[in-house]
Amino acid sequence: MYSSFVADRDRDDSPTPGFLVWRLSMKWRVAVDRAVADLGLTHAQYSLLASLHGMERGGHTPSQRALADHTGLEAIYVSKLARALEHSGLITRRGDPTDTRAVQLALTEHGRDVVRQAIRAVHDLLERLTEPLGGLGSARTQTLTSELRALLAADPSDITQTAGNQGDRR
Repeated sequence: MYSSFVADRDRDDSPTPGFLVWRLSMKWRVAVDRAVADLGLTHAQYSLLASLHGMERGGHTPSQRALADHTGLEAIYVSKLARALEHSGLITRRGDPTDTRAVQLALTEHGRDVVRQAIRAVHDLLERLTEPLGGLGSARTQTLTSELRALLAADPSDITQTAGNQGDRR
């Protein structure tokens, strides 16, 4: 169905970059889900824990909002994930002493152990997933990473205004 839409619209059977990014993100999300399943985690939980781990290593005790901004997840979803991870003993949630509306998150010792194992598993997975480009350290993978960063850095208001004027071209 998708290729016929493209063929009718553009007379080209090639998938758009947006479609390819979407497919790749779905493929990698499923692969990460499988890689961390034995640790009792989902891809979303892993993303939150690994991001929290990185922020803590940088000396930060982030709020749920800061973690939502960092991961690109909705704040309400981060709140739901944080409650589940707290219930599992992987993180703690506490009020921010400087902002009564904010909740700060921190890894427990058990959470640090689990996230370190998960990070190793996902790193091994990413090495396998990037093999077609020469592996994680290859020039092609670094170029891909640079290009993806450029796309992610684009101003969302510019993107939504342009998309609204041209229709959905995922």
